Amino acid sequence: MRFVIVAVGRPRAASIAAAIEEYEARAARYWPLELGEVRDVASRGATPDKVRTREGQQILDRVGGMRLVLCDRDGTRRTSEEFARWMQETQERSLDVAFVIGGAFGVSESVRSAAWARISLAPWTLPHELARLVLAEQLYRAGTIARGEPYHK
Repeated sequence: MRFVIVAVGRPRAASIAAAIEEYEARAARYWPLELGEVRDVASRGATPDKVRTREGQQILDRVGGMRLVLCDRDGTRRTSEEFARWMQETQERSLDVAFVIGGAFGVSESVRSAAWARISLAPWTLPHELARLVLAEQLYRAGTIARGEPYHK
């Protein structure tokens, strides 16, 4: 049983990269967490659809047989407490779950179709680097809630 964050590309801004690294490390204290970055496809000379298709294939290859949870603005909205319960239930069921964050152009239809679940990190579109930071922070917060620790207020 494991949770994997599959994100397209590496964060470009050093400050955002440091914050992501910090919260992913914190979240890993609570959940069996792995990282699975895939390369972003150069958009120069390629249509957004071709970029999504190529990145989508990399995502699906990385996810393998795991349950794919797509981070999508139109996904299921949960409070932090609801997300913590969902994480605990998923862990108790011993499911391998890959949280997927698409690239600059989003994700391909093949990735959408493969999604076991979709969750919303916000009702608006976030840059993929910020989406990864929000997900990492919420995974950490869910861990503190699950253990009854004081971080969550």
